[in-house]
Amino acid sequence: MIAVSRSRSLYQRLNNDIRDRLAVYSLSLHTSVNSTVLRDVDPVVFAIGRGDLKALNDLAASAAHHLQKEDKDGWIPLHHAAFCGQTECLKILLRAHPVSVDKRTLQEQTALLLAVSCEHSSCVQCLLEAGADPDISSKNKETPLYKACELENVDMVSLILSYGATVNQRCGQGWTALHEAVSKNNTEICEILIRAGASINPPNTYSITPLIVAAQRGQMRALCYLIGKGADVNIQTCDGVTALHEASKNGHRESVAVLLTKNADANKPTNSGLLPLHFAAQYGHHEIVSLLVPVTSRARLRHSCISPLHLAAEHNRHTVAAVLLKTGADVNATVAHSHSVQYADQRATALYFAIANGSTETAEVLLNAGASLSLDPVSPLLMAVRQGSVSTVSLLLERGADANARIPSYATAFPAVVALCMNNLSLLKCLLDNGCDALSCFTCTHGNAPHPTGEGSHIRNGSNGYVLLNENILPLNCSEPPERETQFCEWISASVMCKWAGPIIDLLLEHVGHVQLCSKLTELLDSREEWLAVKRKSSSPRPLLHLCRLKIRTEMGRHRLKSLTSLPLPNRLIRYLTLTD
Repeated sequence: MIAVSRSRSLYQRLNNDIRDRLAVYSLSLHTSVNSTVLRDVDPVVFAIGRGDLKALNDLAASAAHHLQKEDKDGWIPLHHAAFCGQTECLKILLRAHPVSVDKRTLQEQTALLLAVSCEHSSCVQCLLEAGADPDISSKNKETPLYKACELENVDMVSLILSYGATVNQRCGQGWTALHEAVSKNNTEICEILIRAGASINPPNTYSITPLIVAAQRGQMRALCYLIGKGADVNIQTCDGVTALHEASKNGHRESVAVLLTKNADANKPTNSGLLPLHFAAQYGHHEIVSLLVPVTSRARLRHSCISPLHLAAEHNRHTVAAVLLKTGADVNATVAHSHSVQYADQRATALYFAIANGSTETAEVLLNAGASLSLDPVSPLLMAVRQGSVSTVSLLLERGADANARIPSYATAFPAVVALCMNNLSLLKCLLDNGCDALSCFTCTHGNAPHPTGEGSHIRNGSNGYVLLNENILPLNCSEPPERETQFCEWISASVMCKWAGPIIDLLLEHVGHVQLCSKLTELLDSREEWLAVKRKSSSPRPLLHLCRLKIRTEMGRHRLKSLTSLPLPNRLIRYLTLTD
């Protein structure tokens, strides 16, 4: 989206030299100031700063060449007089050198522009009467008329126009005086400009018209005024944005309502295919969403590459998502394939977008509305695990997500979620408590026999700290998986993972009965003294209490285990069954 831009105020652009000049003007008004402070000040400038007409007349008679002397910024005394508001000094200087009326500074500022910028009306009048050209612009293309509109000086606007200023002249960003008046919401100046012949739909550099400026900023007076004058409510910028898009994006509900009553087209897409409803949904303006839904074509929405619900999900606009679902949005709609393939995981549903962007609140809204967990190429649970969000993972598991889901690009002999947990033990425990198959982590095809040399070499550390397999990032893409499944012992032995081997294996042992570690896992546990206790745990007979707990959990099943806390059981028994005791 191209932002509406405008030039900065002159005062914000004044350099240190000009500020010093103002200080000198102030000092020159006090006769008690030591003369040495002002010894370097030009005598003409000094006289102008004091408004000393006699001294200025004497200098004009005795040293007329001083009246045209430029300083380092290209200013001549005429510029100083206009800047200080010394009208009588201006008259003396203009009588002496009338052709200097349009002389420019190094920044291409005329005396007229300086006088307008400082709102010295009498100086403006004097300069215009002396023949100053009102259309000469500064280096950044600001004209006296544009500056008067920026300052909202109605009398000065009228005065400049009365001397023939070109009303549709543009500044450096392509703005006209009408753009500036609209940005100030000043309809009085708008009326003066339009009476003087201002175009109602002048596009700036990016084809932004005054009406679009009013809509973007929520300037209701200017918006209604322009519409009343016949401004085109459906005109588009170079990227296809309309006034309705801008009002919807920026949350100006009243502007949206007015535009709709004036036949603004809610089904006019931007160049990227987005409707005003998309903008309102993305930026979280649920009241505007409610206004736009009834006037937005379902057919148009189907032809969009992404739905408003997806955008609400992606940006965690859960209130907007609820409104869209209530008004009939399909919770299981998928994005267009052309949009989906832009992501390595080829995400498709609003639920996946919500989870991928950490939007847990919106994910819950979608799940409550019946969002499916099986429509994306990659399980939403795997993305939640990769994000490291225990709350989102727990939510998905409660709604039936498969804790043993596979990653399409990473064939493993053990649950993929274990590989995605990395060093997040609390998340791994949550998954193991909810049916993640811990036993498969200890099923190695080589057992106690030595593992083939070079096994696991296809696993290495990659960008962003992820493990790579055959050049594919482990977390979640949809390329073809390798021909051979990676075993747990291979993965945990990789250089990026082996530092967490002890705690991970220890946690896994809490969720299995008797197991025998393969030679690679044994070698890993032997590599650190603090992990020897984990090795002893695996080689010792498991306590009967632990085996009974595993048996009970197996018989109960994962879904019944979820409701343990709601059963009338002693707290100690609940802690025992949930492996917290």
